[in-house]
This record gives sequence, structure tokens and C-alpha cells, in this order.
Amino acid sequence: MAKPISNVAIITKTNSLEAENAANRITELLTNRHVNVYSIAPITLDKGIPKRPEDLMNIDLDLIFAVGGDGTTLRAFRIIPCIVPLFSMNIGGNRGILSEVGVESIDSSIESILEGQYFYDSRLRIQASINGDICSPALNDIVFLRSNLTRSPVLTIKFMNDEIKQRMDGIIISTPTGSTGHSFSNHGPILHEGLNCLLFNPIASVNRMPQLVIPPEEIRISSNYESQLIIDGQEVVKVASQSTVKISRFSIDAQFIRLKKKGMRQLAKLGF
Repeated sequence: MAKPISNVAIITKTNSLEAENAANRITELLTNRHVNVYSIAPITLDKGIPKRPEDLMNIDLDLIFAVGGDGTTLRAFRIIPCIVPLFSMNIGGNRGILSEVGVESIDSSIESILEGQYFYDSRLRIQASINGDICSPALNDIVFLRSNLTRSPVLTIKFMNDEIKQRMDGIIISTPTGSTGHSFSNHGPILHEGLNCLLFNPIASVNRMPQLVIPPEEIRISSNYESQLIIDGQEVVKVASQSTVKISRFSIDAQFIRLKKKGMRQLAKLGF
């Protein structure tokens, strides 16, 4: 039997009236059923309790709603407590590959969730550290990219007791969930979301190093020039020359709430 829903938070896309209106409708439906709703800054909802992202750690949340596009969902997974499941709604976004429903299904979705008619969908995440400094976890990908556009660096990559050195602009380390993102734009394959692996996708390799599907084990990357690390396309961290970046599986998987099983979700979201 599903756990009763008592406390939820809503993370809403900024600068989107459509997303904000939808979030207010969700808040109304939930508060009418005696559910506490926390609205996360910078958005304030009419019947929501305003909170900052850092306040979420002190609330016993049952569920997070991400109302917007995929960017809102990715942002939500970086700021919510790790064990809280998330329901993603594509409202005010574009493709919404990570989402479950759109604006037309607000009322029916809330009813299904409150009635316990849902299941959990776990997704592998990855995390980087730079000389021991830990970065935010990534649901989609971590991109190691050159900073100086006039020089092609030599990347040293260590994986499974092996080491290679290749001249390239950078490399994308993608989860199966993120295989539809930056990696796909770099001609990478689409991996089924439930696979337990990573996608290793070189960017502009001088020797045309191939893409690889690899086990989710630790990868170490360094460069002879200053570089940057891009986390889920939203956070950028500078990486000094010869600094070691370690990328490994994050200890806690992301957990979505789903209403219907869709075996080829990614292809349908991409329009196939």
C-alpha cells in the first residue's frame, strides 16, 4: 500500500506564467485534500508555504513536483533531499523527455497520486570531484570541456586499470537517462533508461576515438590545459591544468514517480 501523501514541495520553472499557473492549480488541489505544500524560491504560490531550497533538508517530504521543462527537473534533483521521489510535469518546457504528463493531465494526475496509483522509476546518477572537492550529482551528464578555444588539449583518461591519452576538445560522460541530451547531439546512441552503464562520448577527437558503453565504474580525467566541467548543462566548474577529475556513480539513484509504464519512453518523447 502506498504511503499517504502529507507534505510536498513544488519547484516551478521561472519566467513562465504557464508553469506558475499550473503550480498554483496543483497547490489548490493538494491543499483541498489537506496536504501541506511548500513553494520553493524564487516562485511564491498563492496557497503554498514559501521555502528556500536549503530548507528542504529539514522537512519530512513525501514528494516533489517539478513543473516546467527538463531543466526544471534536472535542477530539482540537484537541490532536493536524495531519498525524496519526484513527479515531473512538462508545462512551459519544450520536449519534456523526463516528464510524465503535461498541463492537460493536472487534475487526473493529482487524483492518481493521492489514491496511490503510481510506481517508482529509479535512475542512475553520477558525481564528479575535482582534487577531492565534490560537485553536485548529475542525472543526465557531466561534460569535461576545454576552456581555451584556440588549443586542443591532451586528455589523460584512466578507467579500469587502463590509461589512454588523446587530443580532443573534451568528453561527455552520460547516464542512460542523459543519452538523449548532450551526447545525442554529439551523435551518440540512445541507451534504454534502465540500463546499468555509462556512455563515454569523445568531443572532436583528433584520432576519432570511438564512443564507448562502459560499466558504471570510476573514471579519472585530466588535461594539460585549463578546462571546465559542466554538470547537467546548468553548473560550470573550472578545472585547473593537470587537476584530476574523478567521475563515479552517485550513491543514491534518482527516483521518479510514474503513472503508466512506457517501454520506449525516450523515442516517443523525441518524436519517433
